[in-house]
Formats: sequence, structure tokens, C-alpha cells
Amino acid sequence: MDGSSGTPSPAGNGRDAQSPAALGQALVAKYLEELKPEVLAAFENDNLAHLARPELAVRIGHIVTTATEKDSASLNLLDRRNLVGALINWLLHCSPKAPPPPEKPASPPQAKPRTGNGDAASKIAARTASQTAGNAQSHHGGPKSPETNSGYSKTVENAKQKIEPLVMDRLDVSAASQLPRQELAHQLRDIVNEVLVEQRIRLNATEQQAVVELILDDMLGLGPLEPLLADESITDIMVNGANQVYVERKGKLDLTDVRFRNNDHVLNISRRIVSLIGRRVDETTPLVDARLQDGSRVNIIIPPLAIDGPAISIRKFSKKSITLDVMRHQKNISDTMCTVLKIAARSRLNVLISGGTGSGKTTLLNAMSQMIDERERIVTIEDAAELQLQQPHVVRLETRPANLEGSGEISMRDLVKNALRMRPDRIILGEVRGSEAVDMLQAMNTGHDGSLGTVHANRPREALTRLENMVGMAGINLPAKAVRTQIAAAIDIIVQVSRMRDGMRRVTHVTEIIGMEGDVITTQDLFTYEFEGEGLDGMLQGNFRSSGLRPHFTPKAAYFGLDQRLLECI
Repeated sequence: MDGSSGTPSPAGNGRDAQSPAALGQALVAKYLEELKPEVLAAFENDNLAHLARPELAVRIGHIVTTATEKDSASLNLLDRRNLVGALINWLLHCSPKAPPPPEKPASPPQAKPRTGNGDAASKIAARTASQTAGNAQSHHGGPKSPETNSGYSKTVENAKQKIEPLVMDRLDVSAASQLPRQELAHQLRDIVNEVLVEQRIRLNATEQQAVVELILDDMLGLGPLEPLLADESITDIMVNGANQVYVERKGKLDLTDVRFRNNDHVLNISRRIVSLIGRRVDETTPLVDARLQDGSRVNIIIPPLAIDGPAISIRKFSKKSITLDVMRHQKNISDTMCTVLKIAARSRLNVLISGGTGSGKTTLLNAMSQMIDERERIVTIEDAAELQLQQPHVVRLETRPANLEGSGEISMRDLVKNALRMRPDRIILGEVRGSEAVDMLQAMNTGHDGSLGTVHANRPREALTRLENMVGMAGINLPAKAVRTQIAAAIDIIVQVSRMRDGMRRVTHVTEIIGMEGDVITTQDLFTYEFEGEGLDGMLQGNFRSSGLRPHFTPKAAYFGLDQRLLECI
């Protein structure tokens, strides 16, 4: 379970290897290998160090569209986006033309040709090294696009804005939206070329195809956001109206050059997102939680609540399976902390993960869930489904908002109550935020050990206070001591995770709940993170320290034969 890759195996896991998802993955892998030489040749005369990823996404998207038109099998939007992203990453990091790492000296040594006489890849690699050396003195600012690339982007975008209304006038949009992307691209290409001639707009072949790809993204995808969604280095996308789009990379926010035509364009993209899961966003429902096809979490809020235009916040779905071992290698947790968290999950402890917005609560929840036995029945409950459990026996439940008449709403509390009738071995709540805390605590106290949940709080003690307040939101009049006693009996461990100012997420506390002393819940810290300073690279320095205290859950670990290993870590 530790090294789960997130990709279902063909056999032995109870899933159909010929499912649409499996077929889509196989098709992406097939095209990935077939298109590598063509992508390499297309960028033979380009210096990749000075090309923006959005331009790479548009140009490679054209190659994918052209190639898939010749094949009877078609890629859906999600598979196509995955293929484009995989080709971009291969081109930038693994291809013979990949630019050198930024930390290399400004005057790199001459590239040695690869084995083989007249090998095309060798020539391309040598030419790239020469271009990089020649441009090193004039481009010290990192991977920013030079003026020529900026001019290319502006030319394509200006041409698209001028001709898109004319192209749409000649299309039956309702019929076109039902066509496969490849067939629509073929028909759209002829119309675009015709309109360009009529408007006397001169573009080369690459720019014409880029215009077609951008119009296709507007019609079938998420428009200007498509290149950002294909970029795996981006973890969050934040749209603040039509003219401001930020992304998060490595925990830091950057302003992009992505723009929408106007606020109506942003609103149309918002409606396309929510319609895919049967929800709506309009003046009667101006804020909504949704998800993309790949599982990315989306929050949308529109006027009149959003003053400066519609705002879209996307927490991207990670294609890489994050395990506790991966987090250990990334220094999010220490070696001993990793082992203790594994033992806690294996020993069926009830774990509450606490942290602020964007601190990595869901990622840690996914990582710990991978230690759950495959033979157990798991029920997940979320506002917008985003958990990535790898076990075969998972029932995913999602809340439903009220309809136009104000009826039909299904809340988290309704789903928790229903989950108790579904014979779950474990219940996992994506986030505890209201009166459902009462039902969750009752479930944990009535035999559903090993349940997991997340809560917004800055410290473990604050998480307990928030739980107590949420129980009060249910309208149940219980003495404070009774509520705290139930919390102390239900929760075994609180794991506090934090996103620090260097962008790194770290587990700062692993706190165990011992019991009650009078009216106070007693706790003990098993591990804490102690900040010590800042390195020359801007990264924070510190240590994960063990308190040396014997864990209160040692008897539970002994039941599963894990007590000796647990005590070795403390």
C-alpha cells in the first residue's frame, strides 16, 4: 500500500481493466510514444528555454488534434489534456532538446552528440546547446518569454478576438458542441482560414492552427484556462475577473498573462464547469462548489457577491499519488513521524487532520488513507468529491444543493446519517464544518474506528474548540463537559499541517488525546516541528522533534502487532 501509484492494476483489484478510464489511459500512452518524434521535429528551430508553457500547450495541442483526426479512436477532453501535459513535460525535461537546468553556469560546455551518425536528435540537441550559450548573456531573468514570443502570443490572441464572432456566426454551435473534438477541429479549420482571407489577416500555418486550438478550447474546454490545467507544475489557479489570473507554483503565487475577453466570458466558463455535475451558478445561486472531470476542486462566486467580476478558484487534482513515503522524501514529515502515522492508520485510530486553507489537509488525508486495508468498506462524504482513494471498495457520497424552489437539499449531516446504515468499516469526511460533527462523533464512538476527517484550525487545541462549537450548531443542548467527553472518547490523534512562508507544507504537530481532567480535554504532543532559521536559498530550516512520551494508543497498536515498532520511533 505504501507505494500505491494511483493507477488501477489490470487485475486483482476488483475493477474492470477495460473501463473507459483504462482505455483512455492506454490511448494516451500510445499517442505519447507515437507523437514524441513529431513534437521534437516541430520545435527543432526553437529555444525551449524561452517559450512560455501556454504557447507550448497551443502548438502541441494542434499536433495532438491533427494526429488523432487520422485515428478512429477519439480522446475525450480530459485524456487530451493529460496527453498535452505529458508531451510538454517530456519535451522540457526528458527529450534531447530539453533546456539545461537553471543552476548550470552561464557558459555551458559544448553538447556532445548522441551515438549514431547523422542522428536527428543529436543535431537538435547540439543546436539547442549552441542557442542557449548564445542567448545566455541576454536572458538571465529565467524562463520569461522574449519579445518575439510575446509578439507571437499577441498576434494569435488578437486574430482570435477579431475572427471568433465571425466564425461563430457560421457555425451551428449546438450541433458543433456534439461533435468529437477532432471532427470539429477539421471543420473549424476551413472556416477559420476562410474568415482570415476575408478579413485580410495574414498568419502563418502555426499561428492559424493556434487560433483554431484557442477557439476549440473556448467551445469545448475551459478556454484560456486549458494551458494552465495542462501545466503539472501549477497547483492552484485563481481567476479574479477577466483580466487577472494568478497561479500557485511551489507554494508561491505568480500573476500570469492569461486574459479573458470580458466578464461574460468568465461567466460562460463558470457555467460550463458547474453544468458538468448538474449544478448551476446564477443570480439566485451566486456561489457554488464544483469539480472538474479530473477531480480538481472548484469554487465559483459571481456578481453581485463578487464586486469585480466572477471569481474562479481551482485546486488542481494531482496526477501523482502522494504517499506518506513521498511526503517523507519531500521533508514534509520526518522518518519517524511517517512510521507513526502509518501505524496510526493501520491501528484504526480516529484521526482528525487540522490546518488552514491550502495547507495540504486533503493531500495528507489521501496519503493516510492508503494504509487502509483493501478488504474494508469505506464511505467518503464530501461537499465536492475530490478524495483519491485507491481501495476497490469505496462508496463516494456528495452533497446536493437546493433546487430553484429551495427544496431537495442533501446536507453533510444527512449523508453521515445515511452512511451509518450502509455498513461502513470506515467513514471519511472531506471536511467537518458544521452540525455533521455530532453525527461524526457518534459514529466514531459506536464502532466505526479508523475514521478520518479534516477541519480548519491553526493549532490542535483550536481544532478541539472548533469541534465543540460545531456540535453546538446542531441545536443539541448538552453541557460543555458532556460534549468534551464525547470528543475525547472519539478522537485519538490530531495531525496539524501548515503551509509555511517558504511555500513548503509541513506537519507541525502530531497530538494525541489522552482523556479528561475535570472539564478539560488533556493532550500530549508526540511530535512537533521547531523552526530554527532560514537558509540562503530562502527555505526555512528546522527539525521534527519527538517528545519521547509513550503513546497512549500503544495498547491499540499492540492489538495489531505494531507496538514494538511504535515504541522504537518515540
